[in-house]
Amino acid sequence: MCGIIGILGKHQAAPIMVEALKRLEYRGYDSAGIATVEDGVLDRRRAVGKLVNLADLLVTDPLSGFAGIGHTRWATHGAPSVANAHPHRADRVAVVHNGIIENFRELRREASGPYESETDTEVIVRLCELFLEDGMEPQDAAFATIDRLEGAYALCFLFDGEPDLLIAARVGSPLAIGHGDNEMFVGSDAIALGPLTDRLTYLEEGDRAVVTRAGVRIFDADGRQTNREMKRIHVDATRIEKAGHRHFMGKEIHEQPQTLSGVLSRYIEGDRIVLPTDYDFSATDRIQMVACGTAQIACSVAKYWFEALARLPAEVDIASEYRYREGPVGIDTTALFVSQSGETADTLAALRYARGKARAILSVVNVVESSIARDSDIIYPIHAGVEVGVASTKAFVNQLAVLLCLAIAAGVQRGEIDAQREAELVAGLKLLPGLMSQGLTIEERCEALASRLSEASDILFLGRGPMYPMAHEGALKLKEISYIHAEAYASGELKHGPIALVDRTLPVVVFAPMDPLFEKTVSNMQEVMAREGQVLLVTDADGAKQASDGVWEVLVMPRIDPVFAPILYALPAQLLAYHTAVHKGTDVDQPRNLAKSVTVE
Repeated sequence: MCGIIGILGKHQAAPIMVEALKRLEYRGYDSAGIATVEDGVLDRRRAVGKLVNLADLLVTDPLSGFAGIGHTRWATHGAPSVANAHPHRADRVAVVHNGIIENFRELRREASGPYESETDTEVIVRLCELFLEDGMEPQDAAFATIDRLEGAYALCFLFDGEPDLLIAARVGSPLAIGHGDNEMFVGSDAIALGPLTDRLTYLEEGDRAVVTRAGVRIFDADGRQTNREMKRIHVDATRIEKAGHRHFMGKEIHEQPQTLSGVLSRYIEGDRIVLPTDYDFSATDRIQMVACGTAQIACSVAKYWFEALARLPAEVDIASEYRYREGPVGIDTTALFVSQSGETADTLAALRYARGKARAILSVVNVVESSIARDSDIIYPIHAGVEVGVASTKAFVNQLAVLLCLAIAAGVQRGEIDAQREAELVAGLKLLPGLMSQGLTIEERCEALASRLSEASDILFLGRGPMYPMAHEGALKLKEISYIHAEAYASGELKHGPIALVDRTLPVVVFAPMDPLFEKTVSNMQEVMAREGQVLLVTDADGAKQASDGVWEVLVMPRIDPVFAPILYALPAQLLAYHTAVHKGTDVDQPRNLAKSVTVE
């Protein structure tokens, strides 16, 4: 979500901050702004829309100073507007904020206006200014303000007359401190700070940091000064380039054979699955998977794998609902949380609900220094690299791959998979990157089909078995980036209601590889065609040979063992959505109203 940058540097801060904020565009935003201190005087500039608008403003109305804070805002309280954009300011103090202050209404009554915005954030600077008026020093005023806040936040304060001071704090939202040569930085993540430094300190939950050019002093949630480990990051891990592609999403779709191969090499040795950290699945009686969005769809696919391969009962919960229904979590339950960013607020809150109740907390994450990773007993990295496009592609495929490896390992441990079957499954996994490369050859056909799909107002996706959650993924991708209403149904449920929607204007995408459920899926497809629905059949050569008569179009995928089909069939789901969005001219990488890392509930 919102992106934060803070700089105490040796050069003009404004252009550096704008470049850093560009690197945070992938998080999603609708306004941006910066503030600096020059000759002891605090000033700011803000603009609605893309960062280019802020950059244009800084050309006509420059902002000088070697110290500054910057922000890209994803609207929560208050619509996108200059008044609601960050940094917020009250006379001698400015702040940037990621998160939600839950008690802001109460604090507004205490720190009365005048307020210029509709945001929850402005109360932070109003309250801090009151403490400054009472004679407090900036650090004390900031800490006293933080003491009063309830909710989730990452904060960075900048003060009038203080060109060598930033105050940072985090509860629930990530924040990192970057170390330079007589320079210091604050950032939402390593991507923002990568070009500035390779030395980072990640703040822990409840930490507060006093940052000067000489270094940083960190205080824990109890107010005790503490040390946090400084880590070196690989510069390549923060590189974000389109590499000749029109969009990051297109690039990341094409990276999938490589990133899939990379993650499988971490989980396979010879003809065996070898987990980076051992876990005994034979000692658990069920696995409870929790996630949001596309990660939740990955869990829904994995439910089929855990139950079929390991005979391990599996449940899937939406993180935003999980803890509110107060479901029982037994001591023999393994809780598994999946998040690309590792900072998803709902998933993190769900994890904390399960902690102390479940047998163990496992997480499947892309960012190994994330909050979810740090709060887990065991992490299983997906090694997808930086994913910039808001609509997840390579992270989703690698989540599926890791979850399948876990299911196979569980099956071996529980005596459901013998050595021969494990070797067969591993051999199939090793073929996947090559099949993904072959699968990319459907792109030209997807581009041609996008013209028809882009004209539709509604689209249905159908599938059976593991292809049912993949139908959900196809519908979600299409909604996210093309803004076309799409819904997914289990094929067998079509006649229980959704078939009423079918007519000659309705495209229906059917995922039907040649698997044990193929005939049943085709039977449901015939019901659609009998009512003049326009069927786009996604299958393999054998399926196309048997069932292509009367369909609108066919997309032919490589033949694959049904166990692995969900991973391969992510490609048509992604490519159809991508090219439909391109045809419509929408913002593919940063679709409206969406954010990459959802760090508010």
